[in-house]
Amino acid sequence: MHSDTTSPEEPATARGAVAIIANRRGDLLMHLRDDLPNIAWPAHWSLLGGGTDDGETSAEAIVRELDEEAGLTVGHPQELFEIRDVHGSGQLITFFAATWDGDERGLPLSEGVKLQFFAPEYLDILTIPPFIRDGIHRYLAARPA
Repeated sequence: MHSDTTSPEEPATARGAVAIIANRRGDLLMHLRDDLPNIAWPAHWSLLGGGTDDGETSAEAIVRELDEEAGLTVGHPQELFEIRDVHGSGQLITFFAATWDGDERGLPLSEGVKLQFFAPEYLDILTIPPFIRDGIHRYLAARPA
């Protein structure tokens, strides 16, 4: 009888990336997600982003996702921190910060319903996934006044 002493490999942690995009006034670009039952956080305001592809870094993923979802190119997104989406996709999400001063209404949105800049004081009235809200609060708390 053969005894297998190798332990099974742990599955790789599913990863994703989102971008907190601010304009020069300090407003944040929010993305209203589609209302579809097969996606995480349907009909919620979130940040642009998505899952990483095989072999892709979080930094590569955020650049790709911004382009795919909104035709948006930003300078060099700054990596901030990671938060796990424990109540949604389960992914470990890397948050990035970037600036962009364009008109969001002119972006070619390929996913979701709408993009809109909001002043931080208005975010409390939006339905936002808890991990995204936590990330935004963390970003705002560390942002210079």
